[in-house]
Amino acid sequence: MNTDQIVVPVPRTRIGVYGDDSTRYDRPPLPAISADGVRHYANIAVARVSGYRPLHMDLYVPPAATADRPWPLVAWIHGGAFREGSRTSLPDTLEPVGFHEHLLARGYAVAEIDYRLSREAVFPAQLHDVRAAIAWLRTFAGELHLDPDRFAAWGESAGGMLAALAGLGDRLDVARVQAVVDWYGPSDCTDETRSDPDDPGVWLLGGTASQKPESAFWASPVRQVHDQAPPFLLMHGTADSTIPYAESENLAAALRAVGVRADLVPVEGAGHVFRGVTDMLTLVQRSLDFLDDTLARG
Repeated sequence: MNTDQIVVPVPRTRIGVYGDDSTRYDRPPLPAISADGVRHYANIAVARVSGYRPLHMDLYVPPAATADRPWPLVAWIHGGAFREGSRTSLPDTLEPVGFHEHLLARGYAVAEIDYRLSREAVFPAQLHDVRAAIAWLRTFAGELHLDPDRFAAWGESAGGMLAALAGLGDRLDVARVQAVVDWYGPSDCTDETRSDPDDPGVWLLGGTASQKPESAFWASPVRQVHDQAPPFLLMHGTADSTIPYAESENLAAALRAVGVRADLVPVEGAGHVFRGVTDMLTLVQRSLDFLDDTLARG
């Protein structure tokens, strides 16, 4: 076995991570350091699960981090209806604004996470992969000068749902986060009327909600709400015809009902991926303001 790989016990939550198996992951590689001092740890294998491709992540750490001044972290989770996309791609509405550069400039390390798509594996594989990446980051937080008490999951569309589910795990879990930014993610997979075999939810579950009721329940953030959840920011276009605004509205209501902070920001007239918005940077900055507030040092 590669001596740079470690065999570790599986982090546990209500639905586990990789069943009863152990997983292997790599130690942090040497970073490439850019002219402005940003450290880039490229193509890290954060999970090697037998029978599947290795799951990779890229990590960017702002300059001047030290053991006494670790950085907060954003785990970025891409969208794509669970069946396309990757950590290296952004929606065409977001890419031109220099999204990750703004996060780094505000003092956040950025981890770009990959997960298995729905034709590679059905749910909960996607959540397991996200949790494995977060667990890896927590394991090596000291070495990487990251602050494990200031981790956020931020995702868009399918990634927004996975970010929400990551935030709704056990607050003492090795894959826990302290804040969630959910951009226009679905929140309820239990709709039994969605029976089109080409529906992204059917692909994700490996069947309809009536055929896979347990998976549909666990895949639905609105069904996993509890009073120990971290603060949430839910931002959603009111004209989104792909994932209706009501999905975020319902999740915010459920979180508030148990006393959890849930900031709901309707983006008036915006479609999916905030199509129609002329000032995307304002939405990015507003999300960062939320993280500054919720992840401030005590």
